[in-house]
Amino acid sequence: MPVSAATATKIREAMARLLAGEPLHTNGALTKENLAREAQVSHATIHRAEDILVEWDAKVGRPVLRSPGEVQRDEEIAKLRRQLRESKAELTQLHGKFDALGAVTANLYHENFALKRKLGTSRRLASLPAPAAEPGPVRTDG
Repeated sequence: MPVSAATATKIREAMARLLAGEPLHTNGALTKENLAREAQVSHATIHRAEDILVEWDAKVGRPVLRSPGEVQRDEEIAKLRRQLRESKAELTQLHGKFDALGAVTANLYHENFALKRKLGTSRRLASLPAPAAEPGPVRTDG
């Protein structure tokens, strides 16, 4: 038993909204189930509208399981995941550099301490003059 003219109109309007990506009652996925929900008719009614389903199959081809909004969301998620992976790789590289810098700094500290001990406590190491000061002789006596 085919559907009434009023029901056929509801289904065609729902099909137009879904194909345009402007659903009112569904998530926008291009499925026959969503077509029924969008038209606010039963699933059985959709299957009685055989001529409309032929049009649907011609326009949709194979069902798309994601709406345009879902596709955009998934692309954004993929982009953010890629950026996160790149940031984590960069962070790992920087941590390695900081660890190496810490080891070099500790080694220089211990070498400096050993040199001070070797020179004795009576001599002080000279400090560099402040950048704004005129260059002059560096004093090494206490």
